[in-house]
Amino acid sequence: MAYFTDRVDAGRRLALALKDFIGKTAIVLAIPRGGVVVGFEIANDLDLPLDVIIPRKIGAPDNPELAIGAMTEDGTTILDENIVTYIGVSDDYIKEESARQKKEIERRMKLYRQDEPYPNLTGLDVIIVDDGIATGSTMKAALASVKNRGAKTVTVAIPVGPPSTIKELEKQAHKVICLYTPEFFQAIGQFYDDFTQTTDEEVIELLKQSRQRKQVGKVIV
Repeated sequence: MAYFTDRVDAGRRLALALKDFIGKTAIVLAIPRGGVVVGFEIANDLDLPLDVIIPRKIGAPDNPELAIGAMTEDGTTILDENIVTYIGVSDDYIKEESARQKKEIERRMKLYRQDEPYPNLTGLDVIIVDDGIATGSTMKAALASVKNRGAKTVTVAIPVGPPSTIKELEKQAHKVICLYTPEFFQAIGQFYDDFTQTTDEEVIELLKQSRQRKQVGKVIV
């Protein structure tokens, strides 16, 4: 039995758990693609700006689905040293794969954000959002990146994730808000009635709508 109707439902329910951020100097950073739908609802309900952070998994040689680490657009990289050592991943491979992923991150940043300057995170309370997590490798990279950029606090907000991963994230984030932590966890989609893939066009449109909302608010003030 699914726990959430869809990503919109998940975002609105997370927003209720994040009410303390109303009135704070904060920003929502969503992980594309599905996380942007969740993040849009949170930003809208809390009247916060929305932007994206794009971590990418670094896959193992001959098994790209196995994450040996992850990185973000500013070059922040985390590696699972146990896996790297166990399967004998070379430094050259890590450099080559990291460079490839960085190019993909840059492509997506340009696609999603167009010419918008990246926000200055110094002194902000940052909420990092996704539609769910499994191993947490990309979220850990996002956390490290946001800390490196001078965020005041970093909160992870996700609808669903396995208990073991949540415990790991709690060691790195100032706060983790996860609405559902099932022991039996196969895939994020099993906890949604509708887990239709989010398109690039939807991501672009939601970011555009969020920027317009904040611009209107500034004019009114």
